[in-house]
Amino acid sequence: MTGTVDLTLDRLAELPSAARSCVHWELDATAATRAAANGAGALEKEAWLSNTLLEWGTCGQAVYVDGKMAGFAMYAPPAYVPRAGSFPTSPVAADSVILMALWVLPAHRGRGLGRVLVQGVARDLALRAAGCGSESARAIEAFGISASRPPGHPVHDCPLPEGFLAATGFATVRSHRTYPRMRLDVRATTGWRADVGQAWNRLRSGITVPRAAAGLTNRTSQPAPRI
Repeated sequence: MTGTVDLTLDRLAELPSAARSCVHWELDATAATRAAANGAGALEKEAWLSNTLLEWGTCGQAVYVDGKMAGFAMYAPPAYVPRAGSFPTSPVAADSVILMALWVLPAHRGRGLGRVLVQGVARDLALRAAGCGSESARAIEAFGISASRPPGHPVHDCPLPEGFLAATGFATVRSHRTYPRMRLDVRATTGWRADVGQAWNRLRSGITVPRAAAGLTNRTSQPAPRI
């Protein structure tokens, strides 16, 4: 099996330690500060994931190389992302999910895995739309971090680079010198499949989903071009 696999509770421990305990998006500012001070970030992260999985469903995708997690993405509707309201370009559109985090292990960057993860998120949403119609999210939105932000301007740690989002198909829907809000319509990603053959052939030899995952999900993303 190739592509992405749903990020479940049993896979949470495979995230890098910093990501495992980070609850920047999952809690409001006061609660996140309290969790960090008490060393409770990992427990809060697990509680958030458990609750979101129960109430909304899949909210993360992971990609594996040689049997080890090489990257992950997390996403959820705005109601599950309290910190999103603190950005100057909020609110996120009601028909969208927020791409909260996307991370690729440094050793595997530059191989297109970031776009594979975005495609995995889009595929999950497309499958929901096929089953639920208008009730499903139609787009992915994210708060970018601009490379041209004013020198010394304070920034959040978690937004994704504006350049990466643009390279994976996101378009700016609300400009800002530091935190532009960007959007990718799920329907737009269906055209990626026509361009992915050669890039995936270069990647497929190393990208695998652990055998146990085959029993957990049959929803895998299509590969995507290298970025």
